[in-house]
Amino acid sequence: MSRSVVSITARTCRSWRCIPKPTSPFCRCRCRRKNPKQLFELGRSLRALRDEGVLIIGSGFITHNLRAIDWSNELPPPQWASDFDSWTADALSRSDIDALLDYEAKGPGARLALPTREHFVPLLVAAGAAERESVEYPISGFWMGSMTRRSVQFG
Repeated sequence: MSRSVVSITARTCRSWRCIPKPTSPFCRCRCRRKNPKQLFELGRSLRALRDEGVLIIGSGFITHNLRAIDWSNELPPPQWASDFDSWTADALSRSDIDALLDYEAKGPGARLALPTREHFVPLLVAAGAAERESVEYPISGFWMGSMTRRSVQFG
């Protein structure tokens, strides 16, 4: 099977700039469901594709509160953003899927970090596809105050 890219996004986005001229076929899937458990299970069902060399990308943000953006990009991140970002990284590192699926109740500052779900739930699909694999964070930090730059890489 040729190498392919499957993007799991909650909304149509323009994130394909990271792959300006894909040399392999790719397919973008739009997730209309935002139920965390269902999206994690969707990721599990994609694992067979991943095992065949298909790259699965979950595009979004761990924290995404547009009302709290620091347009000057000079202020430190708010505590709730740092707390939620750290909590998510810790839960992923420990493979605490139950905590991730209940992030709205268990994640510190979740309501402020994610006023809406669509930027976080693609991570749950990717986590489902990579269940029990190692996790790394090649990029971290914050942008414009409240927007985490953390990138999650499985396997």
